Amino acid sequence: MRKILIIGATSTIAAATARLWAQTGDNLFLVGRSSEKLQILAQDLRTRGSANVGVYCMDANDINAHENMLSMAEQTLGSIDTVLIAHGSLADQNETQLSVAATLQEIQTNAISVIALLTLIANRFEQQQQKGVIAVISSVAGDRGRKSNYIYGSAKAMLTSFCSGLRQRLYKSGIAVVLIKPGFVDTVMTAQFKKGPLWAKPEAVAQDIVTAVNKGKDVVYTPFFWRYIMLVIKHIPETIFKRLSI
Repeated sequence: MRKILIIGATSTIAAATARLWAQTGDNLFLVGRSSEKLQILAQDLRTRGSANVGVYCMDANDINAHENMLSMAEQTLGSIDTVLIAHGSLADQNETQLSVAATLQEIQTNAISVIALLTLIANRFEQQQQKGVIAVISSVAGDRGRKSNYIYGSAKAMLTSFCSGLRQRLYKSGIAVVLIKPGFVDTVMTAQFKKGPLWAKPEAVAQDIVTAVNKGKDVVYTPFFWRYIMLVIKHIPETIFKRLSI
């Protein structure tokens, strides 16, 4: 039975993942910005089988609040052996690129706040000599900058690089760092986009996350075919790539 901290718990993918963990009786501590949404989700998870569900209202961009949140999670669960960081934002690229403040906010939410959390969580796991899994939702957008979302993508690229180094650092301590790279997922955050055959349902992505956490995988593309799509995109020569409309 796992003791799982989920940050950004009310996001579509995180909530779907939490439901799978609840069905196996895992203990959960949910963190999000909306107290009302957290309470509704917590009750649903109890109904599905989780005996212990704690909630904590916090904006992940409030870095000064991270320490207290982690202490409350440990107090509620007894200890933490699994973490899923799932919060993020997806601002409009055309609007964001016209504003320094908006650009920095997108990087703050999708990279800096996550890195701050990872630093504290990694240190706590090491100090307590506790083996476990730290899972982070990134994006295939971080594999190569594209004009359609390069601000969001650059934040995810920073996160990907940070997790690579953290994974190497924590390996000998028995702590796995799992980086989740979803492609197009049908969520509230992507409601305005036209959907096509490459789009996945959040429940399918959630199942991939649970499997990756159970196996302690390093990097997971979800659905799996995005690994091959991005492999092609990453290897297009820059002289050609800059002319493409993707």
